[in-house]
Amino acid sequence: MAGVVGVGQFFSWDAGCMFIGRHASRIPAHAHHAIQIVFGVGGSVRLRPDDEGPWTEYAAAVVPSGQPHALDATGTACAAILLVEPETREGRTLAELYPRGGIASADDGSLSEAGPALLSAWLDGRDRLAVVGAVRQVLRAITRGVEPAVISDARILRAVSYVAAHLDGPIALREVAADACLSPSRFRHLFVEQTGMALRPYILWRRLLLVWERVMAGESLAAAAHSAGFADSAHLARTSRRMLGVAPSSLQFTR
Repeated sequence: MAGVVGVGQFFSWDAGCMFIGRHASRIPAHAHHAIQIVFGVGGSVRLRPDDEGPWTEYAAAVVPSGQPHALDATGTACAAILLVEPETREGRTLAELYPRGGIASADDGSLSEAGPALLSAWLDGRDRLAVVGAVRQVLRAITRGVEPAVISDARILRAVSYVAAHLDGPIALREVAADACLSPSRFRHLFVEQTGMALRPYILWRRLLLVWERVMAGESLAAAAHSAGFADSAHLARTSRRMLGVAPSSLQFTR
């Protein structure tokens, strides 16, 4: 398992994604755009803001957007890493509850039921809908009841469908706006209002999620990167490191 950071599975939903499984080695210090929630079963996770300082143990922790951190979850039977886009409703709430100022403990009892329930859903081999449902319960618990954002405007639903159908090639804002029957300026405002993020990062986020989903389905990284619209594997690796903190090749997936 040389070079492999973790072995497990990947799940995604509208506000983010999750890697869940067994960690084979520590993850060196890095920073990414997503807000990270991490917890384990059968032991504590350890985090530190750089590669030199002392480790701090957590039953559960929240890492703000842009916060450098190293992670050691090798002492757990398995660990869940949830990555939430800061621009989404859940992300904005997490940023308010856990503002920038370092790695924060979430050992306040909010995940005492939802955390173990999520890990049990995965360990029991339940289907994707059940696992994602358990993820949503974790988010509700840690955001103190905030409901996930729901896209309700039919024009934005149409735009989201357009993006999903064209991820294998270039996507221009004016084309998506035209498909939604909106002017570019009106579309730009309404899209942010409904999804919580601008179109360009949304497209990149969706491309990245599509790669992991196709790798989970058995595709090679190179094939998945190409079909998701990345220029090449190097482009995918740079994006993955920036948005998720790890290179695609450092994760080994089970199905």
